[in-house]
Amino acid sequence: MTTCAALIGVCNDRATAAGCNFEMQGEGRVAAVIDARSFRLDDDREVKLAGIEVADRVKAAATLSALLVGRDVSLRGNDDTPDRYGRQPAYAFLAGSETPVQSELLRQGFALVSPAIADRDCAAALMAAEAEARAARSGTWATSTVIKNAESPGDILAGIGRFTVVEGRVLSVRQAGSMTYLNFGRNWTQDFAATISKRIVPAFEAAGLAPKSLENRRIRVRGWVEARRGPRIELLRVGQIEVLGGN
Repeated sequence: MTTCAALIGVCNDRATAAGCNFEMQGEGRVAAVIDARSFRLDDDREVKLAGIEVADRVKAAATLSALLVGRDVSLRGNDDTPDRYGRQPAYAFLAGSETPVQSELLRQGFALVSPAIADRDCAAALMAAEAEARAARSGTWATSTVIKNAESPGDILAGIGRFTVVEGRVLSVRQAGSMTYLNFGRNWTQDFAATISKRIVPAFEAAGLAPKSLENRRIRVRGWVEARRGPRIELLRVGQIEVLGGN
């Protein structure tokens, strides 16, 4: 019997297609790459790649240029409402391919999966592509600095305003007013913490991620770093948390 181990590329393509094969939003030929995750079609429409955050802007832009310029693409997604810059968010597929361009950036290690993906199958497919790059130490994963250590708050604070991945053990879970804190250190004024608003907690509970259940667990969180005394990442979506193996 043929296995995914023998045909891992085919299996990955099928999984990605099944996960991110949304409704058609249009098609066109790529005239130019604007930046690390957006491009312009020959009819002047501007498209922003949905579902990812950029880890290496220079190399991601170069990769996009090599992949897309002069090529025909189809655009898929579940919402084509332009962002505030007039760019259409979409998953871009090269003609004849069932795998979105986002997956290639992730596999090469130049992007990270965004927690904003609402579709679980699509999120899982893109996370698999990111994990592939991490295992192969591709792109930015060639160094050990991509995932920040929750025990190094100074290192995390250096990334204020940036999309960051942080890994560590949750030492305590505390409620303060309308906010739940996942504390990764004992000094709450200096150490790293992830926060969950009271109105968001039911979504985490429904996904089997009740905040209290995360105490003493190793987890990985992703999001934008803020400085509120110590470094903070606000958790707005279930996809921002990965529970790692073991306690």
